[in-house]
Amino acid sequence: MTDRAIVLAFSGGLDTSFCVPYLQERGWAVHTVFADTGGVDDEERAFIEQRAAELGVASHVTVDGGPAIWSGFVKPFVWAGEGYQGQYPLLVSDRYLIVEAALARAAELGTKAIAHGCTGMGNDQVRFDLAVKALGDYEIVAPIREIQKEHTEVRAYEQKYLEERGFGVRAKQKAYTINENLLGLTMSGGEIDRWQAPGEGAVGWCKPRAQWPSEALRVKLTFENGEAVALDGEKIDGHKLLAKLNALFAQYGVGRGLYTGDTTIGLKGRIIFEAPGLIALLTAHRALEEAVLSKQQNRFKPDVARKWVELVYEGFYHDPLKTDLEAFLASSQGTVNGEVVLETNGGTVNAVAIESKHILNAKGATYAQAADWGVAEAEGFIKLFGMSSTLWAEINRKS
Repeated sequence: MTDRAIVLAFSGGLDTSFCVPYLQERGWAVHTVFADTGGVDDEERAFIEQRAAELGVASHVTVDGGPAIWSGFVKPFVWAGEGYQGQYPLLVSDRYLIVEAALARAAELGTKAIAHGCTGMGNDQVRFDLAVKALGDYEIVAPIREIQKEHTEVRAYEQKYLEERGFGVRAKQKAYTINENLLGLTMSGGEIDRWQAPGEGAVGWCKPRAQWPSEALRVKLTFENGEAVALDGEKIDGHKLLAKLNALFAQYGVGRGLYTGDTTIGLKGRIIFEAPGLIALLTAHRALEEAVLSKQQNRFKPDVARKWVELVYEGFYHDPLKTDLEAFLASSQGTVNGEVVLETNGGTVNAVAIESKHILNAKGATYAQAADWGVAEAEGFIKLFGMSSTLWAEINRKS
């Protein structure tokens, strides 16, 4: 091993393919790592491995990122229960697991040099760099950022660069930029970036209304300490459970949204997202939480969740505050045990039945139906509960 070895987070696309000869020509022995976080099929995985070999990398490894993405992101995200700015389910969070896979490979090779193909215009560079800096003293090389100093048409330059060195560039061109992983799919570009209605070609996993099945879908999720552990009574690993939920609920168009977010770098980002499995999980978990947590827990927890989501979105995945917040979230999940039945006829999903020994039922009272207290007790409570507001109204009422 030479001290010029570098590990490149590799996807086989134009940016990371360009990075290989660019780094080689600057004296690096390039070792590529593909962290499979659920966004490719067997054919694409084989293409990525073939592409790495064709580019002449020193070594290439593929890492299964499914278990890590479940434990490192999905579990605490569902505990939190909030999307970024109330909508976006943080589908880019696999980036942190990609970083960890690259650093693990760097440790095996005995190098402290890491490279990525993030551009200088987006949020991923922030997530990647901050995650690397939090985990050790590494040299970070970002070829796409470097060439942006001299070239404005970056992708055209990358393509020409590769072709001049005898490396083909995939012919398929997309009208949209699409990112997929186990968490879901995001889509931008075209009319989406122009603040117009998405065109007919803006189709991802979720089936359009005309293709929804006629029969309703019902599934049952089992939770233990806030974590989904079984689907329809069958115990299953978390990442496999999420993949099944994606397949089931995508057929009914569940989990598709169009939102504009305030990005880390300060621009407005408009995207389509599709997260059928995550939205189903969030719906089931929230319904169970609402039934078993106290009123004060249910009121306070969203404040913690929003801060946790902001940290993860903006690149602070390893900030100690995130760890502190997760300690609270984990503590809140001790009674989040039970079963939730989800149902969809298409488009939206609802929790239609909940079973748990922890549901906060009052033995002698049912909301709006029956009570085990008297009229005088109710009137006294109302009087005291509203005292301040009533006094203000009495004193300031116009005569």
